[in-house]
Amino acid sequence: MRAPGFWRSGGLLPALLTPASWIYRAGAALRAAATRPYRAPVPVICIGNLVAGGAGKTPVALSLGRALGKRGLKVAFLSRGYGGRLAGPLQVLPERHSAADVGDEPLLLAEAAPTWISRDRAKGADMAAAAGADVIVMDDGFQNPTIAKSAAILVVDGGYGFGNGCVMPAGPLRETVAGGLARADAAVLLGEDKQGLAGPLSKTLPVLRGRLAPSRSALGLKGERAIAFAGIGRPEKFFETLRDLGVKLLETRSFGDHEPYRGEDLIDLIARAEKEDALLLTTAKDHVRLPEELRLMVRRVDVDLVWDDPEALGALLDRLVTP
Repeated sequence: MRAPGFWRSGGLLPALLTPASWIYRAGAALRAAATRPYRAPVPVICIGNLVAGGAGKTPVALSLGRALGKRGLKVAFLSRGYGGRLAGPLQVLPERHSAADVGDEPLLLAEAAPTWISRDRAKGADMAAAAGADVIVMDDGFQNPTIAKSAAILVVDGGYGFGNGCVMPAGPLRETVAGGLARADAAVLLGEDKQGLAGPLSKTLPVLRGRLAPSRSALGLKGERAIAFAGIGRPEKFFETLRDLGVKLLETRSFGDHEPYRGEDLIDLIARAEKEDALLLTTAKDHVRLPEELRLMVRRVDVDLVWDDPEALGALLDRLVTP
């Protein structure tokens, strides 16, 4: 899915679509009212967001999962498995499953800790707990009313914010900002606060600040000539990261978020990279979606979440996981 341009601003089209957003909101409210949330036998920490598309949930989930593991807790990740054909519940095994099976994000999560996918989040949580998890970190699912959250952390992209502030389809919001903030326990603001959200958010929630930075292995890309492609919520963020690294980008190509790749999608990019003696770069999430025979031709660029105040993160986790 590619976010339409008008989701960033107001205008006639969002106004015309506002009645449709009322229907969307009413449907979500009816579903929530008719659902009795299941409470898992172990704490469930949900990493969610309020907008459609990428905000950085998976890097935050990975970072929190690692931090909880350092506290001696057995962490399991839980995902819907968006983009995969399997409904679950099942444990993701990277040596056995592909992105077509379980989705791209679960494969990345499974590199860090046991990961389960399940369209039925309650069944997935039960299986993860039965397998020995002390705490479950759920990637996405903030708007899913079927499972009770012990704590919910909202991830906000500092550059994009909440778009035009309208609910889908008039804007990018999955629900109203006020409604979402009222159900959250904390917010993570990623990147430069271009929308001026830190102050307003901090009036309602504890706000942690952080940024996505290239991993140590990516630092050697400085000065390299490259062609880059990405199929994530906001591909331009990846291209900007490469430029900040000092990569000389000859061309960029954007694909839809979670869009499966075929060989013909990339054949011209591979050919141009070979002709220009340039690297072909993509994100970790895109790399796991590539056909296996193409992965050696494309370099994966990983990012890490760097927290502005690690002590604040520790204090938050202490509060969230205290019995």
